[in-house]
Amino acid sequence: MSTSAPRSAPSADRLPGEGTVIDRLVEANRAYAAGFVDTGRDARPVQRVAVVACMDARIDLHAALGLQLGDCHTVRNAGGVVTDDTIRSLTISQRALGTRSVILIHHTGCGLQSITEEFRHELEMEVGQRPAWAVEAFRDVDQDVRQSMQRVRTSPFLPHTDDVRGFVFDVTTGLLREIDPLT
Repeated sequence: MSTSAPRSAPSADRLPGEGTVIDRLVEANRAYAAGFVDTGRDARPVQRVAVVACMDARIDLHAALGLQLGDCHTVRNAGGVVTDDTIRSLTISQRALGTRSVILIHHTGCGLQSITEEFRHELEMEVGQRPAWAVEAFRDVDQDVRQSMQRVRTSPFLPHTDDVRGFVFDVTTGLLREIDPLT
């Protein structure tokens, strides 16, 4: 019986003599783990804050917000929109792990501004099954931040909705712009 890790089939993303991107990530993890020190902390964020943000690779949330490992819970998805699954994560974060504040971060140049809900229809036509989820595409990033703030503030599952603020991160300057929830 072999104990070696399974290898993926050759693909276009593999260069001769190199592994896949996942192979490189696993190797980077080995280097990280070699110097890793357990802080002894539990899953409760030190700053008692949850950050909901877009999954966009241009946003380094910890660096942009001055956060350290263990400071916050981070929920990321396409657009940073507040979906049922986001509410699920925030509910667990607040009720089981002690967070009290929520910061919502959308950004300029978001991919969800360039697609429509037609994406779901096209996907259904391609695979033969309608996705159970909505795309949550939007045209106005400020308005979408307002909608996300409203979804958090009105959720019956979240006991802490006093400190919920929304922002747009500018991917060209790195600055946050706060969105007034009432405009």
